[in-house]
Amino acid sequence: MPRETPTGSVRGEPVEPRVNCCSRPSTSSGRTGGLGCPVRFLNWLLLAAVVIVLDQASKAWVLASIPQNGGIALTDFFNLVFVFNRGAAFSFLSGADGWQRWFFLALAIGISAWIVWMLREHAAERLQPAALALILGGAIGNAVDRMHHGAVVDFLDFHYAGWHFWAFNVADSAISVGVALLLLHQLMRKEAS
Repeated sequence: MPRETPTGSVRGEPVEPRVNCCSRPSTSSGRTGGLGCPVRFLNWLLLAAVVIVLDQASKAWVLASIPQNGGIALTDFFNLVFVFNRGAAFSFLSGADGWQRWFFLALAIGISAWIVWMLREHAAERLQPAALALILGGAIGNAVDRMHHGAVVDFLDFHYAGWHFWAFNVADSAISVGVALLLLHQLMRKEAS
């Protein structure tokens, strides 16, 4: 039975180590490996920054234009409202004593650090880093709210026949789309293997 060698090859031939595009040696132009990975990494960070700016700009407008717990009816199924959510998605833990502010803030910082590392590792890909960048932008957008207000500003209110979906914001939308894209990415990987 053939033995696997320290190089990873069954037959003893050297195997190229798996290297992400951001850690390949620099070329004479100063760019690293393959497809200009640092540029792509920065593009994914830019996408996250766009989400943060859109999220914070929309929340600033809501804070300036709509009274707290007030709203503007736009259609038969959609309102703009202003509510503070001290919890997480679907108002999870919103009734807690205040410790959740720091818990969710620490969680957002930890997740953001992990996502930046993942973006760097997978910058040359398309779907996975796009998903991660959306989640990163959303996590930071909501973390900014928690730092400034102790809660997240939610303002998008969809409703039907007297039933209202939980109010949410641009950051929540980006996180949801990012998670959906991650699931799609995993399904595509599973089908390809």
